[in-house]
Amino acid sequence: MRSLAVGEITESRHPDWREGQIVLGWFGWQEIATVGPDAIVCEVSQPDLSPSLALGVLGINGVTALLALTMVGEPKAGDTLVVSTAGGAVGSAVGQIGSMLGCRTVGIAGGPTKVHRCVEYFGFDAAIDYKAEGLDEALVKACPDGVDIYFDNTSGAVSDAVLPQLAMHARVVNCGTAAIDRWDPWPSGPRVERHLLVKRARMQGFVVFDHFDRWEESVATLAQWVREGKLRYSEEMLDGLEMCPDALAGLYRGENAGKRVIRL
Repeated sequence: MRSLAVGEITESRHPDWREGQIVLGWFGWQEIATVGPDAIVCEVSQPDLSPSLALGVLGINGVTALLALTMVGEPKAGDTLVVSTAGGAVGSAVGQIGSMLGCRTVGIAGGPTKVHRCVEYFGFDAAIDYKAEGLDEALVKACPDGVDIYFDNTSGAVSDAVLPQLAMHARVVNCGTAAIDRWDPWPSGPRVERHLLVKRARMQGFVVFDHFDRWEESVATLAQWVREGKLRYSEEMLDGLEMCPDALAGLYRGENAGKRVIRL
């Protein structure tokens, strides 16, 4: 199973990598991996912080949140920023970074526990339970001046509700499609073109693998925010390789409480 992992190099035949280094890479669901140098993303270079964070807030999730929000969302002080899956590893970081940049943040999450956590732990200004009735009305109430930035991790029905609330010149960051469980047959839904046209809005996809040239600087920024207590994270640690299959399935059941990590 292809997967990012953090591990220690136990033996190396490559001049750039040495025994004892802690690295992040595509090592898969296994306890021991033999890989080429292209499988290694980077050295885990924040020794004062847990190496597991390289799989979350100091890795693909945190870097995605920082770069997608700033490069595509282009936040300005006073903007209303709406984030779907706001209690997740990416969404929670987006909300906190948005707050640091002066945005008013509104999170969308599933269930009262996650909604409460968005406000009380991650500092969103408001949060909405998409599983409750009246999502459209809740969005209007939470965003009376419209939505300047929508950070979309889900697509699907949640996004269908957010798009009519876009403000003029809004930016939509398309970062994930977690609400769509299959693409064959291709799902259909409300058309977005009229919203984009009338509001002069922009929708753009973001994939972090296009921006490895900014990885190190992004991790350094995120790590400093973690040290200063400005960027909170939530980790859910499960032990044993046998936990992997159901841990993954549980993400789609909405059971995770933060970044789900398997410890071997």
